[in-house]
Amino acid sequence: MIERYSTPEMSAIWSDDNKYKQWLEIEIAVCRAKAELGLIPSDAAQRISQKARYDCKAIQAEEEKSRHDVIAFVTVVNRSLEHDSCYFHEGMTSSDLLDTALAMQLVEASNLINRELWALIDVIAYKAKQYKSAIMIGRTHGVHAEPITFGLKLAVWFQDLKRISLQFEQSMNLIRVGKLSGAVGNFAHLSPEIESIVCDELNLNPELAATQVVQRDRHAVFVSTLAVMAGICEKFAIELRHLQRSEVLEVEEPFGRDQKGSSAMPHKKNPILSENVTGLCRLVRSYASSALENIPLWHERDISHSSVERIILPDTTTAMHFILKRLTFIIKHMTVNTERMRKNLDLLNGLIFSQRVLLALTQKGLSREKAYTIVQRLAMLTWNGQGTFQENVESESQINTHFSKDEINGWFDLSYYLKHVEYIFHRAGLDSDEE
Repeated sequence: MIERYSTPEMSAIWSDDNKYKQWLEIEIAVCRAKAELGLIPSDAAQRISQKARYDCKAIQAEEEKSRHDVIAFVTVVNRSLEHDSCYFHEGMTSSDLLDTALAMQLVEASNLINRELWALIDVIAYKAKQYKSAIMIGRTHGVHAEPITFGLKLAVWFQDLKRISLQFEQSMNLIRVGKLSGAVGNFAHLSPEIESIVCDELNLNPELAATQVVQRDRHAVFVSTLAVMAGICEKFAIELRHLQRSEVLEVEEPFGRDQKGSSAMPHKKNPILSENVTGLCRLVRSYASSALENIPLWHERDISHSSVERIILPDTTTAMHFILKRLTFIIKHMTVNTERMRKNLDLLNGLIFSQRVLLALTQKGLSREKAYTIVQRLAMLTWNGQGTFQENVESESQINTHFSKDEINGWFDLSYYLKHVEYIFHRAGLDSDEE
C-alpha cells in the first residue's frame, strides 16, 4: 500500500482493526437474522451481540498457525462466546464474510473520494467564473491557435468532472453488494432470507446470483472508473505544468515561502505538486488492467484475485483520494497571470486571426482554395519576420481593393472570439451561484 499518501480517514478504512470490526458486525447481523427467523435462540443472539470480542494481535498469532485469516478470526472471537460459539459463523463460508466486508470498506472509501471529487468540482466552478473573461491563447498541437478565456478552459474541466461523477456514482452502486449464499452460491446452509435481512441492515444490495464470491466485473468497473477519473486529473495536471513553463508562465501552482525548488539552482520554482499528481494518476490507471484480469476465475471461484485486490483496492482508493485533495489545493491557490496571458496572445503578431481573414474572403465570393493560398502566403511573411499579419493583410491588393480599412480592423477584434462565452457557461451549468 502507498501509506505515505493516505489520510488518517482512508488509513482507518483499510486497517486490520476496521476489517475485523466489519467482520464482527456481519457475523452478529447473521446471528440476529437467524434469531429473527427462529433458527437460533434469541437470547443466544443477544449474548453474542453483547459479548463477541476480537483482538488483532491474537488473530495474527492464530493466523500464523492456521494460515487462514477467517479461521483465525472465528477462533479468537469464539473464545469470548463460550457455549454460544456453536452459532457463530454457522453455515457461512469465508467469502460470505470477506466479500460483504469488502463492499463495506469500498463504500466507506468511495464516500471519501466522492467528497473530495465534489470539493474539486466546486473550486473549479468558482475559478471558472472568476476567470470567465480572462482572455488567453488557445493551443492545438502546442501551437497558438485562436483566443479563448481561461474560464472556458476551466469550464471544460468542470464538465469533465461532472461526467465522471455520474460514472463514479454508478460504480459505487455496483460494488455496494453483499453475499451470504455459501460455498458455491446455492444457499445450502443459509437461507436467502438471512442474506436479505443482513444486507438490508448493512445498507448493501444482495448479489442476485453468486458463486462462492461476488462477481469481479463489479470491482473491475469500479477500478476502471477510478482509472478514467485519474486520466482526467492527469489532464489537468499536465495542462498546469505546461502553463507554468518559463516560456509560458501563465499559471503557477502554489509555492511556499520557505519552499525550495532545486538543491543546485536557487531560482527554480518547479511544478512538483502537479508532477506528483501525474505520477500517481499513472499508478491508478495501471491497476485497471489487474482488476480486469480478476474477472475470469476457475469455476465457482479460485483465489487468484485475492492477492491482487489486497493491493489494488486500497492503493487505488488511497491514491485517488490524495490526487483529488492535491488538485483542489493547487487550483484553489494557483497564481493566474492574466497580464502574461495577454502578452503571449500577441507573440505571433496577429497570426491567430488567420481563420477570421480566410472566412471574410470566402464570404466575399473567393473560393476556399484561393483564399487559403492568399492568407497562408501573408501568414508566412509574418512567420518570417516581415511585418505584422494585419500590416500584411492591409497591404495585399487582392484584399484592400474589396474591403475598407475599418472592415479589415474588425477582423482583428478579440471580442469576436468571446461572443458565445456566456452561452457556453450557461450550457455547462456555470451561470448560477448554486454550483
